[in-house]
Amino acid sequence: MRFLLSLLVGLVVGALVGLYLGWVQFPVEFLDSPAASLGQSYKDDFTVMIAAGYLKDGDLGGAVDRLRILGIPNIPAFVQEVTERYISNSRDARDIGYLVALAEGLGRLTPIMQPYRQVGS
Repeated sequence: MRFLLSLLVGLVVGALVGLYLGWVQFPVEFLDSPAASLGQSYKDDFTVMIAAGYLKDGDLGGAVDRLRILGIPNIPAFVQEVTERYISNSRDARDIGYLVALAEGLGRLTPIMQPYRQVGS
């Protein structure tokens, strides 16, 4: 009986100390980091998502506006660079197709992209 009482007191004290430390002493601090501070792989993933959206809706201006939050000064050159890197690294063909469609819409279609071009899209 003494063991169970000690265990219960220990659990209650531990829970109270944990709540105090978590809520009062060391609370969570939320930071709103800008998209420009993302790592390169996350910027690439974001660009693929924007390219997929562009292929779906055909809104080139909207795609460029959404890419502006990355803080890239030359968006067409950035899209071309990402596309060529995806092709060179043999990434997912569907993602490459999205990127090629966006690069073509931006007027940056290069010879390496030609095999992935979606005709009639």
